[in-house]
Amino acid sequence: MKHESWKKLWPFMKTEPQGRTNLRLVGDLTVLRSKVMEDAEADYSWRIDPELASLDATRPVTLSLKEYLRYHRDDVRYPSPWSVRMAIDTHDGKHIGNCMYYDIDAEKSQCELGIMIGDRNYWSKGYGTDVVKTAVTHIFKTTELERVYLHTLTHNYRAQKSFTKAGFTAICEKQRDGYNFIFMEIRRTMWEADQAKSEIELSSRTSAN
Repeated sequence: MKHESWKKLWPFMKTEPQGRTNLRLVGDLTVLRSKVMEDAEADYSWRIDPELASLDATRPVTLSLKEYLRYHRDDVRYPSPWSVRMAIDTHDGKHIGNCMYYDIDAEKSQCELGIMIGDRNYWSKGYGTDVVKTAVTHIFKTTELERVYLHTLTHNYRAQKSFTKAGFTAICEKQRDGYNFIFMEIRRTMWEADQAKSEIELSSRTSAN
């Protein structure tokens, strides 16, 4: 595709997005990959779960599995150019949740990040932090976006702790659709500073050995 053509569709990308529907991002604990039809049943079980819905500030879906499969199929076949949806797998291939960045705004140079670990066996074990770090690294390395932000419920302390570990800073409290959220963000300059610090620490440890 000519530069002028793909740049009109994805003005926030640094290079032509060859792999937006075939992503595979490997973190320390997790693998983020493009969504496939086989994810549908696990996704459905998480979407109808009242506790998971409440943590996402929404309501459980009321669709039947058959109806949900049609919805899921369309999402997989026709991905939006303004959002990127990814499944979260463990290194041994177990699907444990989902992650996406969306509301991609090239003019404001920002996007919103969302994550859900649906499998409770992987809560509070560092998987969420690893997902966020992996997703943010991908965003800043492959796009020209300058800011990634998110909203997390004020009482969801586990999520706030995870986001803070991944480099996000709490900015303020906001109310949206009757829910109270902590608004958090990470900017490219913050991420680059953290990357440089990590490289220096790694170099120091290597030299010491």
